Amino acid sequence: MSHTIAVDLGSGATPRNHFGATKVFGVDVVPQGEDVIVCDLAVSPIPIKDGIIDFVTAFDFLEHIPRVVYHSGQRKNSFVDVMNEVWRILKPGGLFYSFTPAFPKLAAFSDPTHVNIITEETFIHYFDDRHRKATIYGFNGAFQVIEQTWKINHLATLMRKV
Repeated sequence: MSHTIAVDLGSGATPRNHFGATKVFGVDVVPQGEDVIVCDLAVSPIPIKDGIIDFVTAFDFLEHIPRVVYHSGQRKNSFVDVMNEVWRILKPGGLFYSFTPAFPKLAAFSDPTHVNIITEETFIHYFDDRHRKATIYGFNGAFQVIEQTWKINHLATLMRKV
């Protein structure tokens, strides 16, 4: 049996194992337990080695990452940095699943902690392997968008690292 590793961003106390990995870790800004790495992804990289993760998930998380922050006197494109980090830690061919409230649904705007509005075009035009528009903002990787669907108020997007 092959061993697979998943990382769930913004996991809270219980990291989700959407892909049925043999090991799952969470990443959260608040200490939650032994399988949750404490990290503020708005300003810090994910403390995981390059290219060792099979799956990354982000359930109701990306909308909380600011597009731009100023940290230690530097301007950071935090959302682009998070996407770079997801790409960095994934193995070649690794999968990233995002499940987030998105425009034009009210859920994208109703929570005052939602500071990043995702649209149907965000991943397929900015972080994909064809258009790659986010490279002008410092995105270094590329994802193949495998599937994108609406699930009530959430946009579910499955991507593969290329």
